[in-house]
Amino acid sequence: MSLHRLIPLFDRARLSNEPLVLATVIRTGGSTYAKPGAQMLIANDGEYAGLLSGGCLEGDLREHARRVAATGQARIVSYDLRSKDDQLFGIGAGCEGAMDILLTRHGPERGKEPDGWLTLTLMESAYRRGHELRIAFVTASADTDVPLGASFPADGELSATLQRHAAARALHDAATRAADNTITRVDGAGIELFVAALAPPPRLLLLGGGPDALPVATLASFLGWRITAVDHRSGYLAADRFPPGTELTETRPADVATTVRLDKYDAAVVMSHHLDSDLHYLRALARSAVPYVGLLGPAARREKLLADLGADAQLLRARLRAPVGLDIGGRTPEAIALSIVGEVQAVLAGRGGRPFTETAQS
Repeated sequence: MSLHRLIPLFDRARLSNEPLVLATVIRTGGSTYAKPGAQMLIANDGEYAGLLSGGCLEGDLREHARRVAATGQARIVSYDLRSKDDQLFGIGAGCEGAMDILLTRHGPERGKEPDGWLTLTLMESAYRRGHELRIAFVTASADTDVPLGASFPADGELSATLQRHAAARALHDAATRAADNTITRVDGAGIELFVAALAPPPRLLLLGGGPDALPVATLASFLGWRITAVDHRSGYLAADRFPPGTELTETRPADVATTVRLDKYDAAVVMSHHLDSDLHYLRALARSAVPYVGLLGPAARREKLLADLGADAQLLRARLRAPVGLDIGGRTPEAIALSIVGEVQAVLAGRGGRPFTETAQS
């Protein structure tokens, strides 16, 4: 789940001091649009950010969210669309899946200082800083002092209230040990936790800021990725050419390894259209730990560059995708960008980029 879709609504609600309801998928069965850990935010006026279905369930979730916002009491909403003659809300979704969704209120508390933003603030901060975060949510409890929906950092300190509870140590230990996006029992406490894992956004390095780098940056930005564009030509690094938030670095290709911290990136695409520049970029990447390296251009150009790399080529071959991108038949800069971003997404997710019709998974 990428938090970049949720943050604008969170910023608006925090500014107006109006509560939000966070919807978290905690359990699924069969084929579902969203998987455990997926989240959306719902405001009092019905506006929402994020999707947990293709639009089939969001309207009903808003009604449940209004009650949660009004009462402050969390609830779990369950949907089962596995019946072939399902006519849920008259729409006949036919999704062949089931899901349980936890709704929790966040924001100002009645008659208290507004400290109820803590969980969403931690999520926002982790996203903006590019850090991993695991949040534990109470999904079942026989103890009124640890209510349904209570949340805390799974790998951090409990709130002051929970620290005073007799089961504090058991809660902390269970959350720390829990697998990501699963429900776990707290030993001897009659409590269950769901630990939502929030992965940092992928970091993409574009080595070359020419016109064909712009659609790559635009698509990656739409997905919430962090982008850095590097070029030695200042004219290619004007901020208004790239999506907001793109980091722009001007440096000579030969100096890229000392100017840019390469090992913080998940993927790099070499696309300067200049052989000597690309050679410098590839040499620096060969000596780095960047897991995905893409190179624009035909196979013959790839082989020439690898030959010029000499011994460094062996450090790079297993990670190198050249020609970069998936074979989707694209010829325009936008279609080529789509093939590049699609391949990066597939590789980072450990998938082969095959059509779903050829895979056993749904």
